[in-house]
Amino acid sequence: MSHPALAELRALTFFDDIPSVSGELLDWLLLEDSMTKRFEQHCDRVSVIVINEGFVGPEVACDEQDLLPVEPRYWLREILLCGDGVPWLAGRTLVPESTLSGPELALQALGTTPLGRYLFTASTLTRDFIQIGQRDTLWGRRSRLRLSGKPLLLTELFLPASPLYDNKNEEEERWSGV
Repeated sequence: MSHPALAELRALTFFDDIPSVSGELLDWLLLEDSMTKRFEQHCDRVSVIVINEGFVGPEVACDEQDLLPVEPRYWLREILLCGDGVPWLAGRTLVPESTLSGPELALQALGTTPLGRYLFTASTLTRDFIQIGQRDTLWGRRSRLRLSGKPLLLTELFLPASPLYDNKNEEEERWSGV
């Protein structure tokens, strides 16, 4: 199964440096905390639609292999993160098989639990980098995270309905009736 948003996510072009964009946009793109938590501030319910999940070979890792250890298998999870049922973010998590030991085995059993709910409750989480990307008018980012020093790569594409794009208008509408 696939989804058009995942094709857009895979087509992101990443910047070597932080692009010149508004502070509000950078606030979203460089967020170090949980995106799930940020989305929860803009809706009543955050949910996950799992598109793909399972082991894949290194050929699926493509250019992402440069950012992770080369291994015979990776755990791939591709999802849509929704706010009140509307897709706001397409997410792709690529986890080297060697990362999946000990408590990190739980990454294979997330189901419809947002990744952020798992990652940001782990006391051993660190982030190596956030790299900003763009595809046409859509923005995205990728991060190499580490759980107990073991890497995984998270790529996120903010879909058109995401509050990242209309946060300012939402705030103006919220306060205009006061």
